[in-house]
Amino acid sequence: MTPEPRTAADTHPAPVQPASGRQTPLQSDAALIDRARQVLTIEADAVLHLRETLDDGFARACRLMLACTGRVIVSGMGKSGHIARKIAATLASTGTPAFFVHPGEASHGDLGMVTAQDVFVALSNSGSTEELMTIVPLVKRVGAALIALTGNPESPLAQYADIHLYAGAQQEACPLNLAPTASTTAALALGDALAVALLEARGFGSEDFARSHPGGALGRRLLTHVGDIMRQGDDLPTCHPDTLFTDALLEISHKRMGMVAVLDDEGRVAGIFTDGDLRRVFAGQSPDLKHLTIGAVMTANPITIEAGALAVEAVRIMESRRITQILVTDSQRHLVGALHFHDLLAAKIV
Repeated sequence: MTPEPRTAADTHPAPVQPASGRQTPLQSDAALIDRARQVLTIEADAVLHLRETLDDGFARACRLMLACTGRVIVSGMGKSGHIARKIAATLASTGTPAFFVHPGEASHGDLGMVTAQDVFVALSNSGSTEELMTIVPLVKRVGAALIALTGNPESPLAQYADIHLYAGAQQEACPLNLAPTASTTAALALGDALAVALLEARGFGSEDFARSHPGGALGRRLLTHVGDIMRQGDDLPTCHPDTLFTDALLEISHKRMGMVAVLDDEGRVAGIFTDGDLRRVFAGQSPDLKHLTIGAVMTANPITIEAGALAVEAVRIMESRRITQILVTDSQRHLVGALHFHDLLAAKIV
């Protein structure tokens, strides 16, 4: 069957109208931007209001979580559930073992994840979410401590809680004052405040953060040491100060690092000869290449680094010194390896 030809209506369909059939009011660009600014102002005010409402309950909540020998379990329904997931993820990545439990699933078996050693953090703007109120008495019966984040200190959830933290908003950014907007922003900000306060209290550092993010760029930068990626053994171009210049060039060519490490009789670094040194040799007076030794033209006492140093430190040194190779030595300046800038690129340190 021959397909019917396409019409202009097929390629340029009419705008979809609301299900109610009402015509969507046209908005100018200026009106849209103005609405966005109003939303941001309302949500920013909600977060700033939280700063004024903080009291010793926040500190008690932090101490409760610091003393927790189990896990911090965060739960919420609907939009509060999305915020609870994010808070749990932030806590877990900053040194506080935590996970999210859906209150609906908790009523059908997942409540078995909660133990007496845990701290249960429940999020509900109204403080009366049915799914949470169904499981909260059971959480208390198990023996877990309960922290409630609500917008209503007089709510049932707030009354059940061992510690209540106000996490509401005086006004939602939604013009109908219905859709959770400013209130969820406030709850998210309070969750971040808890996570950061706990992070500092635990002495959680950048290397700790990297261990929980090993797949990211930060993990590579903070967990990779020079010894993990340096070239060593037969891959190292080396020679003695008495080595003839021409023989040293062959070593440079064979090992493909653009340099040769010059070692004394005890294997300690005496100098380095690089491609840059080679250019400088030929830029000066014509040398007697037949009798020239590498010791006569090497750079003595070159910059070195130890294998235990972070690879990012090697990057910093090489960029600041404008060099593309660096020798790796032990505390006695014995050669143990070498790095080319390409090695750092390949390891995605740069």
